[in-house]
Amino acid sequence: MPSRTTEDHDRSLELRHAIDRTGYYPEVVADGVAAAVAGEQVVSFFVHHEPTFERDEVRRHLSVIVLTPSRLILAHTDEHPADDLLPAPYTSTSTEAIRLSAVKSVVVTRMIANPTSGPTPPAEAVMTIGWGGVSRIDLEPAACGDAECEADHGYTGVFASDDFSLRVSTAADGTDAVAGLLSFTDSLSARTHGA
Repeated sequence: MPSRTTEDHDRSLELRHAIDRTGYYPEVVADGVAAAVAGEQVVSFFVHHEPTFERDEVRRHLSVIVLTPSRLILAHTDEHPADDLLPAPYTSTSTEAIRLSAVKSVVVTRMIANPTSGPTPPAEAVMTIGWGGVSRIDLEPAACGDAECEADHGYTGVFASDDFSLRVSTAADGTDAVAGLLSFTDSLSARTHGA
């Protein structure tokens, strides 16, 4: 679903229409998102509906990402079958609000098909946002350039913060979704640039 970005007025109604267009429990999703946004202006948003496969069943998942003047809001809604705790099928909506000043990185990867043909719209885009909520260290044995060396050089590693990642492609989601995600990342990057 495309994102919408503007600095001069609230995009709450457009966000609600985008949620409604998914057809995925729009009242439930909109209620959870509205509670997290808490009346702030919606500067930009992106709505991503993706089915997942669990055994022989298709489950749906909806991510709503909202940029306000001061926060990044992530909302995820999933559906679940009846279980021991709840005897009827149900949804769960989780929201997280991150201060823009806490966002440490916005990584955007654009995949361009046939790059020798010149600039074309990306076939895929991946957005990864880090704010320090989840961090990992990837370690591997360190080595030197001498192939005969048997010394222990300790370890080398990378400390990474990738709290949220979202991938869209023209094949699965359509060209508007890729353009929409890139528009959202542009707005988020601009808002977190000096934060």
